[in-house]
Amino acid sequence: MPQDRSTTANGILVAAALVVVIAGIQAAADIVVPCLLATFIAVLCGPPVFWLTNRKVPTAIAVLLVIFAVLGVGVLIGGIAGSSIDDFTQRVPAYQQRLRVELEEPMEWVNRLGLERYGINISVDALRDVVDPGAAMDLAGNTLKELGNFVTKTLLILLTVIFILLEASGFRAKLDDAFGDAESTFTGFAEFAQSVKHYLAIKTAVSFLTGLIVTVWLWILGVDFPILWGLFAFLFNYIPNIGSIIAAIPAVLLAFVQHGSATALLAALGYVLVNVVIGNFIEPRFMGEGLGLSPLVVFLSLVFWGWLLGTVGMLLSIPLTITVKIALESNPETRWAGILLGAPKTPIRG
Repeated sequence: MPQDRSTTANGILVAAALVVVIAGIQAAADIVVPCLLATFIAVLCGPPVFWLTNRKVPTAIAVLLVIFAVLGVGVLIGGIAGSSIDDFTQRVPAYQQRLRVELEEPMEWVNRLGLERYGINISVDALRDVVDPGAAMDLAGNTLKELGNFVTKTLLILLTVIFILLEASGFRAKLDDAFGDAESTFTGFAEFAQSVKHYLAIKTAVSFLTGLIVTVWLWILGVDFPILWGLFAFLFNYIPNIGSIIAAIPAVLLAFVQHGSATALLAALGYVLVNVVIGNFIEPRFMGEGLGLSPLVVFLSLVFWGWLLGTVGMLLSIPLTITVKIALESNPETRWAGILLGAPKTPIRG
């Protein structure tokens, strides 16, 4: 009995500590989010930096070369997309109004189905309250605006990236001095870091390809702001399963508003083909078995990290959840929780 009480008390203490940590992270989101973005960028920049240092390029110069390359890409994307983000966010109310007008006739058609004789009374106003496709436009505008706000924190993020990369180059030697044999002490951490780097590198390349194809396809169809929708597709492709759906909705609705249902159908078909081909053939070929998260965990992590850290939390939800999963699996006492977060080993048969 005392042992059971001790286990229960420990569980309560762990849960309480977890609540305090989560509340602290949310309160410090203005600092945590730029640091997470900096870590994400540093992980992606690590391989080229190490490639340069292995070829006798001084570490400081290698870091600066990679940072300037990243900064150049960022300035190029910002210059192209920055003004478009402002234009789109200003036009969102007009797009929403036009979308409501376009949907008046389908809603009236639903209202004239004669469902009243079955005791089902549906009013157009009620449908409008429940189904508001214009909210997708608002979501896209707010997301792009929030991401644009991080441009003001570019200096902080870049400085953090530089210090992380400089520290990473000498971190292994520091571990050897501190623990003697870092190879055996930190084998699990090294495997975890390698897995995350592999995942982020492949996912970034695949997401870039997805965004590029979406941009070209929407430009061919004549949809406004194709570069923005390509950027949207690139970012939300980091969210498995539902990210591509979220990215497609506002672009398809805009195609419907501009050119009608035929163009909207073509736009939706393009999204489906891109995600089927890339998601089912190209990405698995390079990703392998991946890091295996349950689809339910993917969805719940999207909700949780989005609530905790906002839009950036949604985009980084899978790398963050993978970090938690690996950490749980590395401890024998919590390994069971890490296994539960993983994808099922065998398909469920009815």
